[in-house]
This record gives sequence, C-alpha cells and structure tokens, in this order.
Amino acid sequence: MAPERSSSGSTRDPGLARPVAERAGWSDVDVRAVDTVRVLAADAVQKTGNGHPGTAMSLAPLAYLLFQQVMRHDPEDDQWLGRDRFVLSCGHTSLTLYIQLYLAGYGLEMEDLKSLRTWGSATPGHPEYRHTRGVEITTGPLGQGLGASVGMAMAARRERGLLDPDAAPGASPFDHHVYVLASDGDMMEGVASEASSLAGHQQLGNLVVFYDSNHISIEDDTDISFSEDVPARYAAYGWHVQTVDWTRTGDYVEDVDALLAAIEAAKAERSRPSLIMLRTIIGWPAPTKRNTGKAHGAALGDDEVAGTKRLLGFDPDEYFPIEDEVLTHTRAVRERGRAAKADWQKTYEAWRGANSGRAALLDRLRAQELPDGWTDALPVFPADPKGMATRKASGEVLTALAPVLPELWGGSADLAGSNNTTMDGEPSFIPSDRQTSEFAGGPYGRTLHFGIREHAMGAVLNGIGLQSLTRPYGGTFLTFSDYMRPAVRLGALMELPVTYVWTHDSIGLGEDGPTHQPVEHLAALRAIPGLDVVRPGDANETTVCWRTILEHTDRPAGLVLTRQNLPVLDRGDGAHAPAEGAARGAYVLADSSEATPDVILVATGSEVEIALAARIRLTEEGLAVRVVSMPCREWFAEQPQSYQDEVLPPTVRARVSVEAAVGQGWREVVGDAGRIVSLEHYGASADYQRLYEEFGITAEAVEAAAHDSVRDAAEVPRPGGQKN
Repeated sequence: MAPERSSSGSTRDPGLARPVAERAGWSDVDVRAVDTVRVLAADAVQKTGNGHPGTAMSLAPLAYLLFQQVMRHDPEDDQWLGRDRFVLSCGHTSLTLYIQLYLAGYGLEMEDLKSLRTWGSATPGHPEYRHTRGVEITTGPLGQGLGASVGMAMAARRERGLLDPDAAPGASPFDHHVYVLASDGDMMEGVASEASSLAGHQQLGNLVVFYDSNHISIEDDTDISFSEDVPARYAAYGWHVQTVDWTRTGDYVEDVDALLAAIEAAKAERSRPSLIMLRTIIGWPAPTKRNTGKAHGAALGDDEVAGTKRLLGFDPDEYFPIEDEVLTHTRAVRERGRAAKADWQKTYEAWRGANSGRAALLDRLRAQELPDGWTDALPVFPADPKGMATRKASGEVLTALAPVLPELWGGSADLAGSNNTTMDGEPSFIPSDRQTSEFAGGPYGRTLHFGIREHAMGAVLNGIGLQSLTRPYGGTFLTFSDYMRPAVRLGALMELPVTYVWTHDSIGLGEDGPTHQPVEHLAALRAIPGLDVVRPGDANETTVCWRTILEHTDRPAGLVLTRQNLPVLDRGDGAHAPAEGAARGAYVLADSSEATPDVILVATGSEVEIALAARIRLTEEGLAVRVVSMPCREWFAEQPQSYQDEVLPPTVRARVSVEAAVGQGWREVVGDAGRIVSLEHYGASADYQRLYEEFGITAEAVEAAAHDSVRDAAEVPRPGGQKN
C-alpha cells in the first residue's frame, strides 16, 4: 500500500494501519482530521506541562465520529431542545471534548486549546457546565457523569410524558439520545454501578454509553486492581451490550465501521440502555508511551510528541498544526446541524400547532417560571401543641403542589414512607411491566424509586436538573447524605435547582441509635458553597421553605426535616411572628417587651420549641428575651445588612444558639460572649425525649447558657469567645 500523504505533502507512516471507515465514508481529510486531534492533544498538554493526553489521542476516532456524523446537534445553538446530549464522564480527558468543540465551531479557537488548564481560559482541566459553550455537564470525579446521564435519560422520558406522550417512538420532537464516554475508572466507581443498575431497571433505551477499555489508569495496568467482566456485569443489569475490539487481530486497527454499526444497533434498541465496550490502546500512536500509565496523566515529553507527529505525517517542529482543508471540512458540520434543526423545527411547529396547552407549559418550563397563583395551593396548618413532624408537613406540601406544578417530581432511596416524598395519588415512574402491588405507574409516571442507591440518587438528580425543564427532589435520612455528598457538591458547583429531602435530622429520630442519628452533618453540609441548608421549625415554616426553595432556580437546597412531632406554632394575635419570615432565612419569632433584648436565643428546626420554652423561664426571671428562628443561614446571609442587624442587633452580645448537632460554625452567629448549646458526641438508642434530656439539649440548658452569656457580655470582648 502506498504511503498516505496529507494535503501538505507530509507522509503518514505506512506501519500505522489506516482506520477502517469505508461505510462511514471517511476521506483522507477525515483521517487527517482525526490525526490532527491526536497531535493537538499532545501539544496542548505539552505546552501546559500537565494534563491527560493519552485518552484524547486514542479516542479521537470515536469523538470525531460522534460529533461529525452521529449526534444530532447544532453548533450555532447549543441549547436546541432537539439536540442529543454528550457526557464526558471521564472528565480528565477534557481535550477529547474541547478539540471536537473547536473543530465543529462551537466557539473555541486555537488560542483556547493553547491555554488549556490556565487561569481564565475556556479550557479548564475538567469540563465545566456554563463555563464553556457546548459543555453539558461538569465532570471530573469519576462515575459522576455516567450517573448524571441516567438522570438525563430519565428526564427526557418524563418530559416526553408531559409534552408529547402519544407520539410514536422516535417521532416526537422531544426524543433524543444521551451519549456518554466512560473510562475504566468510571467503571470502578460505585456510583456508576448504582446508576447503571437503575438505568437497566428503568429500561432507558435513549442512553448509550461507550466504555473505553484501555486497561490503563494512573497506576498503569488496571490488572493490578480491576479484573471483572464489565460487559457481563452490564448484561446482568439488563443492558444491551456490544464489544468493539480494535486489538482483536493482533494489530491495532481502528475499525470505525464496526463502531458505527454498534452505534446504529444501540440506537435501534429502544427498550434497554446500551453499553458499547471499545477496546483501545491509550496514547496511540505515541512511539514508546502508548499503552502505559505515562500516557494517561502527564505530558508525553518533547521527544515523544515529536515522534508521534512523525508517525502521523506532521512536521515535528510545528506546534498546534491545523490545515485549512481540515478545519473547513470539520466545520461543515454546522451546515448539517442547521439542516437537522430545520427538519426538526417542522415537526416541532406541527406539535405546537396541535398542542397549544402543552406548548404553553413548555414555554413556561423553558423560562423557569412558576405558574400564576401556584402559591394558593400551599397548605396552611392550624396551631396544634401536639404538633406535626416537619417530614409529614413536607409530604402534604408536595401532595398539594402536584396538580399545579407538573414539573415537580421525585421520590426516595427506598424510604418513601419515612421521607414522605410520595405525592398522594401520583403514579410511579417505572416501565409498565415492573409495577408492584404497592406502586402502580408507567413509563411517564411521577414518583421516583431510586432503590437503596443514595449516591446514584444524587447524581441522577443532577442529570435531571441539567435537563432543565423539570424540578426534581430525592429523599433519604440526613445521616445518609454522606453517601450523596460528592454529587451534592457537584450540584452546588453547577448551580442546579435540585432539592434533597433529608429527614430524621437529629437524635430526635430516637431508637435507631447513633448509626442513624446525624451529628456533624449540618455543619458539613453548610460548608458546601452554593448549597442552601434549610431546617424549618414547624409545619408552617416547612411550607414557606418549600415555596422559597422552588422560587430559586440557581442553586440546590437540602430540606432537613424531623421524624418527631413539633408543635405547630400559634401565629395569630401576635403570639408568634408569621412563618413568612422563614423566607428570609432568619426572623424574630418571639420578641421581648423591651426595644433592646437582654439576650437573643437562636434556634433551628426541632430546637425552636426548646428556645421558646427557655424564653418563658428567662422572662419569668426578669430578662428581656428574643427568640430568632433561623431555618437557613445561607438565605439570612443574603439579606441586607440592615435586616440582619435588625434581627441580631450588634449591640446585643448576649446570645445563645441551640441545635442538636455539633456547634461548629455557630460562633460567627453568637459572637465572643455567646454560648452554643450543641451535641459534640454521637447519640444513643433510646426514645428522643430521653436523649434530649441526657445530652443536655433542654430549656434548662439554654436558660443556664443565657445567664452565662449575659454575664460575659458585660465583660470586655474576648476574640474567639469563652473557652469554658
């Protein structure tokens, strides 16, 4: 076979097998474009001095095939409703995505590739949602992208059910595929296993995952830690599984036609998600570092990059090469995207014409607006000293909102009855053949069943939030938020409007004991920037908090709720301030008769009633006492300083916080003279009343702390507060 020459006259080494792409219709320019991807990846990492070149080099044919031929997308409109979604779960190989965005004309240019992983660049070390045009999701922690893609696929089905349930399969303008690139590392992470199990159970035929099986991780050959049969595992999950092995002949041949055939078979499979295991050699065709850990996470080195360029027919002394012919050819995908969108638009307009009500719903959902009068459906709870658990109040709020907010949907990690996350009368989101006697439903249902998969639940909720049209929530016990934390952090990083319903929020859950009683969790969650941690003090605060959460579209929230009953406070005749104050994060719930109180008691959640009881005792002793309910410190911090000073006057240094959790973080609220009534150890198994008494979370303890704080406030300030 004659040596291949590029348009510039450079010769590709005849020892490198040409990609088999006759059916795919690849020309010499396509092959040159794929080889250009490889050298651009090597050059970008080499210039920065760090990064991940190897996978971007070996996955160049797959990425090129997807962006140039397979996916329905329009580089001129990255928010097109009809687009396929692309998820790079192995986010470390960000160049795999960035170079395709550059070649396709999404707005990245050569200077952006040269600025890889540097300050202010559009090409950060891992793809970031809303930072780089064309990036659908922030990925980096392995497994998270795959987990979120399951949520994207689920959301697509739910949206179809809301907007176009009767269309034939593949005929709706809302039908699209979610394509995922995943690595060996993704397959090792537990969150991917959880999510993949759920995807198989849900029969998500719109999900296609490519598993790049190159057998290399940072510690080199994955045989040192990973030897399972991944395709067999996915077959057991109920997936449609195919293997494309580019090493099967003993030589390395990039059989693009076999890959394309596998993709077409995956797209034709409508009742199961698809896994295509692609066997590659990482770093191909680097002369000495291919198939080694050295190609995974470090610059190849000048000599290796030069050798790679020689093999591919590039000038070793030319950096970041791009030939006009190649760029013109790849950016023609914009014309194909424009044409695909025009064809889709006809179907879409026909749908709008036949579905005016659903079209109005779509317009509202796209604008992220709530319907007029929706708050009229919110329940108001009558005063009741016997009380109601805030988890129960939350469940009643959800049921009340079901008819007016069709975009709101969710469920629980196998704790529906405990979390109160099931809207009464709403069907389950489940394939029809997998209904149970307890939960009826169908593929377009509303109640989600995540199973005992908290980490996957967090990732799936992120994927639903990224789809943007619906508002998801998911419930579990607060102590198990630990299992969700990586996904919650990513949700906050991406500013997704996701709600986590965390119940059983303290030692108040009682007899289940210390394994289930959260202690450090509130402080740990409040440490996540961009996450609202919301702990209402009674049923009516719960209503206001739900309303406020839903009014926010730029952040996730954790709604922290009790197992035990709390008094529903009397809000009439000035007994207690209206619960509306909860929307501002903190408010004066009960004030002193004096304009300036002697001491301020600040409480959250179930401890509000303790602060109110302590106020009665202290008032009888002659002190002027203010009680502040502070359900959300993040909301309070957003208020004008004048309001914050109104609630917590700076001149009043005598303050006590009370929360049945570690006191970390409360010093900034109570100040140097303040006291913190908290729980600085694990709980125990007993009824909750006994636990509060034994551990000193009582009105008497708050009373004593208030006296100490009043005394200390009369002294000179002590930076850092009292040490006793």
